[in-house]
Amino acid sequence: MRFMIPALFLAFAPLSSVAQEASELALVKRIFTELQPISIKKNREYCGYIGLDADGKLAISPAKRGRKGTCEPADPDMLEVLIASYHTHGAYSPNYVNELPSTEDVEGDEAEGIDGWVATPGGRLWYIDTSDMVISQVCGLGCLPSDPDFIEGDTGGIEPSYHYKELVQKLEEVSG
Repeated sequence: MRFMIPALFLAFAPLSSVAQEASELALVKRIFTELQPISIKKNREYCGYIGLDADGKLAISPAKRGRKGTCEPADPDMLEVLIASYHTHGAYSPNYVNELPSTEDVEGDEAEGIDGWVATPGGRLWYIDTSDMVISQVCGLGCLPSDPDFIEGDTGGIEPSYHYKELVQKLEEVSG
């Protein structure tokens, strides 16, 4: 869980690692600040990859427009090393549990051997750590642009983080 590191540990972490994590988070927030309004207006997911380019610099693949509830990013030709995926969840709908990453989101990232970032209609930012299978809210409601039609609390309480099995249980509880 790169972004849940205790402050004491950060004091002893290699500077380049901490700097890359901060750069990745800044990049992710910038991506989602641009994509969220489009995703919400068109009610489509948008997705892509974050990685390192040929010069070893942090880069992003162009966002691909998906459908309601799904998005499969294009092959990131200009990225030499994949670090994470990113995607939006589109507009708010009472028919979807779109304030949490789905099991498909987590499983897809795990299968690719990368982590993931998810933006929700309520403006939450989630980080999927596939090494530990922990899904963490980096920032809560309104942290990113949000859908004006979003209704807070329609899926019950949302925890700051979930282990994968807890997420599965929560999604079954809300959907069932």
